[in-house]
Amino acid sequence: MGKITRITLFIASLLALQSCIPFHSNLPNIIYIYADDLGYGELGCYGQDKISTPYLDRLASDGMRFTQHYTGAPVCAPARCMLMTGQHAGHSYIRGNYELGEFADSLEGGQMPLPPGIFTLPAMLKGKGYTTALCGKWGLGMPQNSGSPLKHGFDYYYGYLDQKQAHNHYPTHLWENDYPDTLDNPAIYVHRPLNPETATSADFDYFTGRTYAPQKITEKAVSFIRKNRKKPFFLYLPYTLPHLSLQVPAEYVRLYQGKFEERPYYGDRGYSSTQYPKSTYAGMITCLDDQAGIIVKTLEEEGLTQKTLVMFSSDNGATFTGGADTRFFNSQGILRGSKMDLYEGGIRIPFIAKWPGKVKAGTQSTHVCTQYDLMATIADITRSEITETDGISFFPELSGNTDKQIPHPYLYFEYPEKGGQVAIRTGNWKGIRVNVRKNPHAPWEIYNLETDPSESRDVAGEHPELAEQFNIIQKKEHRNAHIKEWEFIRPLFKNQ
Repeated sequence: MGKITRITLFIASLLALQSCIPFHSNLPNIIYIYADDLGYGELGCYGQDKISTPYLDRLASDGMRFTQHYTGAPVCAPARCMLMTGQHAGHSYIRGNYELGEFADSLEGGQMPLPPGIFTLPAMLKGKGYTTALCGKWGLGMPQNSGSPLKHGFDYYYGYLDQKQAHNHYPTHLWENDYPDTLDNPAIYVHRPLNPETATSADFDYFTGRTYAPQKITEKAVSFIRKNRKKPFFLYLPYTLPHLSLQVPAEYVRLYQGKFEERPYYGDRGYSSTQYPKSTYAGMITCLDDQAGIIVKTLEEEGLTQKTLVMFSSDNGATFTGGADTRFFNSQGILRGSKMDLYEGGIRIPFIAKWPGKVKAGTQSTHVCTQYDLMATIADITRSEITETDGISFFPELSGNTDKQIPHPYLYFEYPEKGGQVAIRTGNWKGIRVNVRKNPHAPWEIYNLETDPSESRDVAGEHPELAEQFNIIQKKEHRNAHIKEWEFIRPLFKNQ
């Protein structure tokens, strides 16, 4: 064999070997921190003046803060499904919180699981050579059905699988790769009310354990980052804060005690009782902020800051019950509605992105985008192929190439609970229908969000052409749900 032939074969073999190795050099690490029931106005960088959130405020000052970013749904499970699958509520497999078990450990059943074979964001990234992890709340299935995170693209997971278990921040166990991890906590039923006439400090202490789940979740996330620092990773961090119950370690309550006028909450509106409800709620958000700070500090310690895209958002608007005084904290800012609403307060949420060298620090974006855009955005960044998504990449907006940013012609929302609701945003116009289950011909309320972000003046009577346009979009985007309970727009049965 001649010298040139041997060299040619050697080069060919190197190229063949290289093609079998994932291309890592330009792939960023990706961390997505997801708050639970955090309202649009609950961070300092979004106008909050009663609760301290220095680390998330710094994240915003070091990156880009979005002011018109939306979740896919106003409650936990469907929002998480849409985030993971890139589909809006008219197409999403999961559209509501469909419970399959009870609160007791022995009856833990989770929510409706993702089906086998559904395409997910972590599965897409695994195809590009990423190591993937979930640390936090899943809410999309259990090991005993098709919903385990291990079946949907995650190499590792730790946290809550069942949303009802996540009502308790001091659970008896969390889940690690399909097996329960026992924690040093007693069994607590957080929905047990106290008698205001007889309650003692010891009665309130019943709702406190020794191992606080959000901190344990951070511990596992830090371990994952350190272990995988030399290769690209995707870390999904859906914390349970500040979702009720009102529970947080005492040092966070003490940060706020005496700053607010408050009386004990005895559990009469669900969730655990606490002597200092306002201080506890504020402390939970500050605790969430601390967890984000630990994650960012870990990246700095490992020399990963420059090569990591860190994002922060929330699954829906703030709560309205359970001892949390979100009106006192102005948790939605000027927005109307809250969790479970398709008014802006239920679906417009904070979104912050930091990526040194790619995302300009100290910037603000008014680009209208949504969480079901995340898959398309990450596909754009990693040059991954996706075949079916309702999302549009917002990477041009992130990277400052705004002239290349494709706008959404409209955003589509539907939600089968709280009477059945549909909402559409196109440009600055917002249409919303409520109580559709009872009244299939419920009219569109129409608002101009540019001049009326609080949705206080319905101008439907002035714009019948918009109502007709919304009807056309609804007909186009709604696909019949696969279960009766979620089909309220175009039911194929009687007496629903």
